[in-house]
Amino acid sequence: MILTVTPNPSLDRTYEVPSLGRGEVLRATGDRVDPGGKGVNVSRAVAAAGVPTTAVLPLGGAPGVLLAELLGAQGVDVTVVSIAGQTRSNISLAEPDGTLTKINAPGPELSPAESALLLETVRGSSGGASWIACCGSLPRGLAPRWYADLVAGAHEQGTRIALDTSGPALLAALPARPDVIKPNASELAAAVGRPLATLGDVAEAAQELRARGAGAVLASLGADGQLLVTAEGTYHGTAPVPADRVRSNVGAGDAALAGFLVAGGTGPAALAAALAHGAAAVRLPGSAMPTPADLTPDAVRVTQDPPLDLPLSPG
Repeated sequence: MILTVTPNPSLDRTYEVPSLGRGEVLRATGDRVDPGGKGVNVSRAVAAAGVPTTAVLPLGGAPGVLLAELLGAQGVDVTVVSIAGQTRSNISLAEPDGTLTKINAPGPELSPAESALLLETVRGSSGGASWIACCGSLPRGLAPRWYADLVAGAHEQGTRIALDTSGPALLAALPARPDVIKPNASELAAAVGRPLATLGDVAEAAQELRARGAGAVLASLGADGQLLVTAEGTYHGTAPVPADRVRSNVGAGDAALAGFLVAGGTGPAALAAALAHGAAAVRLPGSAMPTPADLTPDAVRVTQDPPLDLPLSPG
């Protein structure tokens, strides 16, 4: 079982539009509503892969009720921490060329009592979990070291932790030694305080975060694939998707993390699974998560000790 924790979940409303014009009336060619939040998406992808998963979520108001119902219909077991505030709703506008415009609401502010209850609920729900995936930004009311406390508690129970967050929350969690972290290129650059222009820059930054406590670094590099840096070695992989096949990249990184964990969470085989899941996700509408039938593992290429002078694509 894979347990996920999303401190700031959302309802994600995605509209497909022919083009995006400021001040215009836009007529959508397609729309959907999905349960959202990085950990929520990981649970959805894990469930789609046929693996048991539980999502621990602070939920409030009508959006929170709908989110839990949608997750239940997708085979995700939901453990609700009731909060006074209302769960946020986010909006994404997807254009045919793959351009995505997102409007993310700030979400509710959790009280000290709600913060403590959420942490205690995670600890009480993690028995039997092979991994805990802690994902996304922290809502108002949670201190940056909240994830660090969660990681420390999980390790006391012998459970491995995958952490997908950024900024102060990521830096505060590193001394607690999360087993794997999953930054994208810009988040990794921010964590080390310098730009990253080549694959070698990414590998060096990943090693720096490993020296600060991360067990492994799974870095998402957009069109340049993913780089996995562990104590055993450095691995780079790609799974190209033609531009005309891209529908939405919402949740693609979360699908990749789910694939990585479902495949064991270590080594090149797990990296290949992450790449296959991420590539499948971008070919689906909104934040739909791929099933095994959507995967094209033959398109995945993974190499150990890749050429580090490879420049990263712009953006």
